[in-house]
Amino acid sequence: MILAERRSDLQESLVPVRDSGRVLGFVPTMGYLHDGHLSLVDRAREASDFLAVSIFVNPLQFGPEEDLARYPRNLERDRALLEERGVDLIFSPTVQEMYPGGEPQVSVDPGPMAHRLCGPFRPGHFKGVLTVVARLFGLFRPQISVFGQKDFQQAVLIRRMVEDLEMGVEVLTAPIVREPDGLALSSRNLFLSEEERANALGLRKGILQVQAAFDRGERSGRELRSLLADQIRDNPLLDLQYGEIVHPLTLDSLDRIETGSVVAVAAYCGQTRLIDNHTMEG
Repeated sequence: MILAERRSDLQESLVPVRDSGRVLGFVPTMGYLHDGHLSLVDRAREASDFLAVSIFVNPLQFGPEEDLARYPRNLERDRALLEERGVDLIFSPTVQEMYPGGEPQVSVDPGPMAHRLCGPFRPGHFKGVLTVVARLFGLFRPQISVFGQKDFQQAVLIRRMVEDLEMGVEVLTAPIVREPDGLALSSRNLFLSEEERANALGLRKGILQVQAAFDRGERSGRELRSLLADQIRDNPLLDLQYGEIVHPLTLDSLDRIETGSVVAVAAYCGQTRLIDNHTMEG
């Protein structure tokens, strides 16, 4: 397995892959990998001949009050996990290597969909995400790239960016991976105390209550959102930011809920921000 820390080393390593016509698969991550990340790697491994993973904690997507310095890092652990999964190359640049001229003067405007769901609570976040993904796509020029359904809004925006800017990358999504108790896997889960973790499960319970009401025939967006909020607020350590039900492609809030609509939630549990989502089944 190749470990490239400089862009020049990365390009040198990718020349024979491109020359041979092999399908290059790419999974961008911020490291501290868990089974959720590894499910993306497995999905990409199935669809590609040569698989690359980036490990880069992108400062552009963290706000001034967010946890950039606190974000967990362990490159050696990540490297061992990726080698076990058959990854061919890891790209792990420093911030200076990734942005040699400082913060990019040209960035990607994510458009109005970035102002929904997480957008109002994380101003500039999706601009930072799309800018680094666009740069990584330019460096790797992959045929496929895999993202997680857990970061639902991010995946929608990346797919829209690729389509609108004709980037020529097939964007695949992999399902949410959950811990045995139902909590969506996240690198930030390790910050939760035992009591906070018990409360954090309220996100999943609220989503399941919405699905159960939908199964009973409820279709009103207003009623289902109210049910979702009430269930989550029963957990005193959860501070709900939003509980929405949206169109899976436009992120528009829906008055009438149909199969395929997406329930999306975000809340702070103590000092840790958690997100989750679910596609309505019918």
